[in-house]
Amino acid sequence: MERVDRCVVLVDAGYLLGAAASLLAGEPARSRITVDHAALIQGLRERAEADTEQPLLRIYWFDGAPDRVPQPEHRRLRVMPRVTVRLGALTRSDGRWAQKGVDAAMHAELTELARNRACSDVVLVTGDGDLLPGLMSAKEHGVAVHLWAVQAADGDYNQSEDLVAEADERRVLDRAWITKAVRAKEVGGICAPPPAPRPEIAAILSAPLPESGLAASTERAERAERAERAERAERAERAARAAGERGTPAAPPAAERAPEPHPVSAAGPKGVPTPKDLAGLRAPGAVQPADARTDRAPAGATLRWSSDRGWIERPGASSAGEPPETASLPTLAQLTSAEQRWADREEDITTVGGDPFEVGQVFARRWMERLPDGGHVQKLSVMYPRVPHRIDGELLRYAARFGLLAHKDDQIDEHDRYAIRAGFWREIDVRAAAENVDAAPGS
Repeated sequence: MERVDRCVVLVDAGYLLGAAASLLAGEPARSRITVDHAALIQGLRERAEADTEQPLLRIYWFDGAPDRVPQPEHRRLRVMPRVTVRLGALTRSDGRWAQKGVDAAMHAELTELARNRACSDVVLVTGDGDLLPGLMSAKEHGVAVHLWAVQAADGDYNQSEDLVAEADERRVLDRAWITKAVRAKEVGGICAPPPAPRPEIAAILSAPLPESGLAASTERAERAERAERAERAERAERAARAAGERGTPAAPPAAERAPEPHPVSAAGPKGVPTPKDLAGLRAPGAVQPADARTDRAPAGATLRWSSDRGWIERPGASSAGEPPETASLPTLAQLTSAEQRWADREEDITTVGGDPFEVGQVFARRWMERLPDGGHVQKLSVMYPRVPHRIDGELLRYAARFGLLAHKDDQIDEHDRYAIRAGFWREIDVRAAAENVDAAPGS
């Protein structure tokens, strides 16, 4: 079999990004850096073709993921031209994340490419000495092996010395090359600032409740308060009568006082206003959401985001637990056939990159396209910025397929939640505006 003159790049993402984090942020935690994956892949391709003087066949990206579930960055990578993602497991032990199976997958791919004479040159971006047998096997099959290192923060090697000794060629990706696609997050004012948040997210967080919804909310709260006062008076009267029959004085009722709203957590995603920051922008009478559960919600409590945290006002709820105005809204699952479900999964795998804003848009688009009655969109749009509880739960479950909302450094990324809902509302807003134009006289 004749060897094909082209190059292949095998990237150990744990090594590449961990070493980049050490170089730029002073520690190997990938959470300390932001990565432009498109720019990084383009840089790898251009550098590989220049160094090997061969056209690129493919870039293999080897990385770990919890339960081997592709994370958003993996979804973005695997739909890029000439990029193949291979995932090993990511496990946590003694407070540290560790990859499992990545080295074995790289070894198997390297050996198979060399045995099948699929390329003339292989570029390895790794530092692990476990790949030494695969490197030696590739050389025996006539493949030239180029070993690339990331510039070490301390000026020393961050690769296995045996690996370096066996490579045919060695190059160093220096700080200037790395910073074309990788930036350090701001820490102590010495690193590059994070990207600015989407304005749509801040707009949704700061938006007041619609006047109609607020009026209805206030009226329901007042009715509930009157009913509660009447019930307390009736209980006190019954207790007084019972005490009179026994000839004992009735205990005076406990002092009545309105429950105080729970404080909002001050912790919010970096660069994104928290509900506490935007308290002054709320509609009059709206109660701030609670940061944790208690046994009973304050009367008239409302929540900016429907979620499993904080209070949701649902007086007059139906048996299914939904307010009457939202109970008639169908969920996406109810609107989706088996054939559509298959097509949705195909689209998720091949074209949806996993950006939180994009995920919200995709979900909203599918929901609106399958509605039998366009009036549902108008009914939902006047509820902005609150997403009905059932639809919001389904939206977040859909986002979880892309690795969003997963634990990152033991904290749920609230910024992703905001971005998901911002994308959802942006798509709803576009559709509702288009329908209003179509319905206008003379259109």
